[in-house]
Amino acid sequence: MSTPRDGTRPLITLPQRFSASASALRHGAVVTARALSEAVLRAGGEPFMLHPGPPEEAGERLARRDGVLLPGGGDVAPYLYGAGAEVHDRVYDVDAEQDAFDLAAARYALASGLPLLAVCRGLQVVDVALGGTLRQDMGGRGYDHRHRVHRVALAAGSTVARAMARAAYVPVPIPVSGAGAAARESENVEVSCCHHQCADRLGEGLAVTGRAADGTVEALELPGSRAWFAAVQWHPEDTAATDPAQQGLFDALAEACGRRFP
Repeated sequence: MSTPRDGTRPLITLPQRFSASASALRHGAVVTARALSEAVLRAGGEPFMLHPGPPEEAGERLARRDGVLLPGGGDVAPYLYGAGAEVHDRVYDVDAEQDAFDLAAARYALASGLPLLAVCRGLQVVDVALGGTLRQDMGGRGYDHRHRVHRVALAAGSTVARAMARAAYVPVPIPVSGAGAAARESENVEVSCCHHQCADRLGEGLAVTGRAADGTVEALELPGSRAWFAAVQWHPEDTAATDPAQQGLFDALAEACGRRFP
C-alpha cells in the first residue's frame, strides 16, 4: 500500500449506491464496492463514502473533497437522454434519486476542475451529463459485455493509456476513433466488463480513446479539461489488486488530487 509522504491522504469521494438489503442490516442500505475503496486506499487516497442527497447540494458537499470516483451501478433512466417513453425491457435498477445526484456530481466535478475517474455506469453518467445518449441495450445475450473479459484498444498517449503504462502493452493497429477511421497505433489491454449498455452519441467535448473489437466505446476523455479526467466502461477494480495496469487508473486519480506517492 502506498501512503503520501506527509501522511495526509487526499479525500476521494465515492458516491454510494442504494441497495434493497445488505448482510446484517434490517433496512435498505447505501453501499460501496469494497474492491473500489481498497483500490483507492492502495493508491494512497482516502476513500470517502458520500451518501447521495439532494442534487442541488452536490457541489457544496463535493467542494470539501479532493477528487471524485464515479462508480458503476444500475441503468440511467432513458428519459434523461431523450429516449422518452421508449424503455427497453432489459433496463434495470433505475433510481431517480441516484441519477439526479450522480449527474449533479459529474457536472460539478467537470465544471470546477475536480479530478474525476468514471467507471462503467460512471462513464454513461458523464456522457449523459454532457448531453450525450446511450444505447439502452447492446443487442441481448451474446452481444452485450456482461461478465466478460475482453481486449480494448487504447489510443497511444491518451490519459487512460498513460495511467496504465506500468504494465506491458501489445501495440496493434486498430481504429479507435469511430467506424471507418484510419487505423493508428494503439495499446491493447485486457479488461473485465459487466454492462449491457454503452455510449451512443457523445456528449459535448468528449473524445473516444478506447474501443472494444466490436466497436463499443470503452474509454472517454475530455481534451482540454481543467483537471485530470478519465472514463472507462470496464471495471478496473475487478483485477486492480493483482494487475498494476488497472491499479494505475486509481493511482493516477490519487496523484491528480494533489499528492505524489513513493
